[in-house]
Amino acid sequence: MTQSRTRISKAVIPAAGLGTRFLPATKATPKEMLPVVDKPAIQYVVEEAVTAGLSDVLMVTGRNKRPLEDHFDRNYELEEALTRKGDETRLARVQESSDLATMHYVRQGDPKGLGHAVLCAAPHVGDQPFAVLLGDDLIDARDPLLARMVDVQEQHGGSVIALMEVDPAQIHLYGCAAVKPTVDDDVVQVTGLVEKPDPADAPSNFAVIGRYVLDPAVFGVLHRTEPGRGGEIQLTDALQALASSPDLGGPVHGVVFKGRRYDTGDRSDYLRAIVRLACEREDLGPEFREWLRSYVTEEM
Repeated sequence: MTQSRTRISKAVIPAAGLGTRFLPATKATPKEMLPVVDKPAIQYVVEEAVTAGLSDVLMVTGRNKRPLEDHFDRNYELEEALTRKGDETRLARVQESSDLATMHYVRQGDPKGLGHAVLCAAPHVGDQPFAVLLGDDLIDARDPLLARMVDVQEQHGGSVIALMEVDPAQIHLYGCAAVKPTVDDDVVQVTGLVEKPDPADAPSNFAVIGRYVLDPAVFGVLHRTEPGRGGEIQLTDALQALASSPDLGGPVHGVVFKGRRYDTGDRSDYLRAIVRLACEREDLGPEFREWLRSYVTEEM
């Protein structure tokens, strides 16, 4: 059985989606560039990877995603203008994104699903375990989910997925895991996976959320995976194969997450993320909370 113990340093961020739930805003702007307070959503995701020790980041993009590359690149004209004005605070904010990580980019080409997007990363990742972070899921920086997943992968080998308990009526919106307990309260062994099951057929209410630490054996499985739900190559199907046959690439474990998560791919949750993060900012929070309290009181 393959038991990878190589220190993980690479993160893959699939970012080729069209963002149809946010049209018309995403007609010309990548959904990953929509601001959450004053930073684009994608920057929070890259910051999470870097905080967990993954400083080599590959972004899987598509057409009309050039602003993603521009955001993490230097903008000499803007930096020079801010320098001339003596605006060191904004200059530091602008330079922060370009200094975060070593960034790489590859185009997915055909939109064939998350599994295909991960497969596009194979030449860059090679034979190392790696993390996958979905740009729609923001994990609060105070809840170090990814770092915990890296620790679990280094302990057990194989692959590790993030799980969260959801209302059973909502499980059809997610990949769903069949699990059995381990000696750690927040870690389960995954025995099976199904993509977006009907609630009556779901093996549990453990939903797969957008964080993965994967053994490179997943690439071989993805190469053999036929299109599944929605006519796309599903990462869930490849992980199901690994979970049911550990000899392919080690076991699959799940880290049960009970922290703060924001689904910025959903319009309502996107708005909640902005409000919550703004309220908690030292520079914005006091005044914004006062206004919000007054607004809610008046409306109620």
